[in-house]
Parts: sequence; structure tokens; C-alpha cells
Amino acid sequence: MRRAPAAILVVIALAAGVGIGVLAGRVALAPAAAQPSSLANASASAGAGGSPSGSGGSPSDSGLAPSGSPSPSPSPTPVPTPVLVADPLDGVLVAPAVAKRHVIAVMIDDQQDARPQSGLSAASQVWQAPAEGGIPRYVALFSEGDPPAVGPIRSSRLYFIAWAAEWNAVYMHVGGSPQALALLRTSQGAGKAVWNADEIRLGDTYMWRIRTRFAPHNMYSNAKSMRLLVKAVHAPVSVSYQAHWQFAPDAPPEQRPSSGSIRVPYLANVITYAYQPSTNTYLRSVSVEGKQFDAGPMPKVRIAPKNVVVLFMSFAPLNDGSNDGRLEAQYTGTGKAWVFTNGALVKGTWKKKSLTAPTLLLGPDGTPVTLAVGQTFVQVVQIGTGVTYKLGTVPPPSPSPSPSGQPSPSPSPMGMVGDWRLVL
Repeated sequence: MRRAPAAILVVIALAAGVGIGVLAGRVALAPAAAQPSSLANASASAGAGGSPSGSGGSPSDSGLAPSGSPSPSPSPTPVPTPVLVADPLDGVLVAPAVAKRHVIAVMIDDQQDARPQSGLSAASQVWQAPAEGGIPRYVALFSEGDPPAVGPIRSSRLYFIAWAAEWNAVYMHVGGSPQALALLRTSQGAGKAVWNADEIRLGDTYMWRIRTRFAPHNMYSNAKSMRLLVKAVHAPVSVSYQAHWQFAPDAPPEQRPSSGSIRVPYLANVITYAYQPSTNTYLRSVSVEGKQFDAGPMPKVRIAPKNVVVLFMSFAPLNDGSNDGRLEAQYTGTGKAWVFTNGALVKGTWKKKSLTAPTLLLGPDGTPVTLAVGQTFVQVVQIGTGVTYKLGTVPPPSPSPSPSGQPSPSPSPMGMVGDWRLVL
């Protein structure tokens, strides 16, 4: 009686084993597409001992990446942002080495036969003042700009040296007045005030006469020769300058006036400026020729500084024993200054303590005037000169919509929050 149940149990066990074997065979024989992805990856990569068959152990062995997957690309090395600093003469952002370049001052002719001049658009500052015969002259100060041509280069005058001396500039000229040459031949011209770069002494290596104009209105140079000249006069190539004037970015377009004009008369030339709000510049014109262009670059560039400064200064005949009618100027001390920038006018004062001290521009409250970043033209005129101007109007601000999209309520006639009339 006990043997029968035992036999039954053996039969049941055999039947169960056969069923499990059949089921396992179906799973093994199923196509790869029907298997779960984890099983498919394991069956494709597993071999004896759990290592990939035919492999010595690649990174995919650990299961970090499937076999045959592309390796991740290395992250690109970030390019460092170039460090820029403000140029001391005009506030333009430049490389530190450019901001330390030795300033070069060039005397430039303004006689009618010398126009159009070359290089004025590349100068950081341009000073114009009366000279003999009522014909003004320029001294152009080059810092970050590199003119393809500059000229016509003319002779020196003492007050132009004083403005170049504010930067201990390399001073390019062709001869000069006895007063100017007497100073340049002392230690003042050997680096104490400026570095004397006289073409008459140096020859035509760094300055030369062109054939398309008549002397004396045909002496020229260029940026490459100007920079070589710095070494030739033994001036330092790199100088750590401190800015004399204060600069800031342009006023927003909506805060600029619609127009404006300035008229600066000299005996032999009349300078006019037309304010252009779209570029925040003052388009320059001269008498007879009209619109003033720089003849150096090609195509020609319109002269259009960011700032125009008018300095009223005392000029008188220079008693140097000649009959040339040369002038002297009271370039030290203080006087009236009109500063046109961002289409507006600040009426203040200028101050200069000595030959080499900077000419400061101060507002009516005695604080420095802020100029727009970019080129400045300085018009120096005799006290009493009839400089005239017309300022444009600033458009009213557009009303801002309220956050809800509904029009903002009109203010109460009793005042708004913060109005002193609400304080009881």
C-alpha cells in the first residue's frame, strides 16, 4: 500500500521536469528581437567567465557603455576673454599694451592749400588754436589710432607744445618759432616736457615730402614711421598713463536731442559742427570746402568727433623780434570752457597749473565733466570770440504701460506717493 503513492510521486516529478525543460528550450530558441533589451545586451557581450569573447577587456566590459558605442568627445577648451582697458586719451577699450603706447603729437597745417588733411580721424584728441595771420593750426594726439597717412606736418608753437606736454608726447614738427625751438633745445625737449622730433634735425627717414602738393604743405608721415620715431628719439615705448578726463558710454538714443549745431569762427577759417543723434557724433565742416573728410584712409572718412570742447583763452602778439605776427597764449591758469557731448552743453571752466600739467575740464559745480567715449576736438579761441550754438530738443519719454495692461491712473492733484504735500 505504501509503494503506490511513492510511484505516483516519481511520475509527477518526471512530468514537471520535462515541462520545465521544454519551456527553457523555447526561451533559448526565441529570436533576439523578442528578448528583453537587457538580456540581448548580456547575450551579445557575455562569454566564458563573464568576459567578452575575443576581448582583452575594453571599457565596455564593465557595462559602462555598450560594445561599439562611440567614445564621448572631449569638452572644448574655453577661449579666455581678452582683457581690455580704457585708453587714457579717449576712453576707448583697447588691449593693455595699446593703452600704454607712447602718445605722439603731430603739428598739422590748416592753411587752405593744406586741406583736406590726413590723419585727423585717427587721433584720440585734436586741438586747434589761432596762429599768425589768422590761420589756425592743429596738434593731433595719437594714442590707440594708427593713421595710414598724417599731414601736412608744420612748424611748432609754444602753446601747442604745452598741450602735447600733458602726455609727455613725442612731438613731431618741422622747425618752429624761436620761442618754441628755444624750449625744445633744452631738457624740456629731451623728455622732461616732450620728446623733440624735428624733421629738420632727423631728416626724411620718418617724415617726407610728397609730390602731389607744394611745399610747405606737403610733409607727411604714417603710423609705422611714427612708432619707429619713438625709439629714434630715445623715448620709452611703453608708458603707464593716467586719464585726465572722465569718460562714459553714449547716452541712450531716447535721451539724445534730435539735432544741434556749433559755430566756431577763426579769422581765416570757420568751423561748424552738426550733431547727429543716430551716431551721437558731431559732423565737422570747414569754410570754403564744406564737409570735412580725412584724406588719409581710402575711402575718405568724415571727421565726426564724439565731443567738442571750446576753450576761451587769451592770445596776444609774441614779441620775438620778428615781423611774422606770431602769437602767444595764456595756456595756464583758468578760463571759460564749453563742453558739448551727447548733444548737450555743459558750461564750466578749464584749469591748467603748468606747462606739463593736464588741462582739466570742470563743470559749474567744480566736478569733472563726463565726456562720451571717443574722439574729442578742442577748439581754442580768443576770449570774446563769438562762438554760437543751437541745442536740439530731447523727445519726451514714451508712456510705459501698466503691468496689467490697463492705462495707469492719472496722478491725484494732491500729489503722489513721496510727494511732500502728502506729509501731514
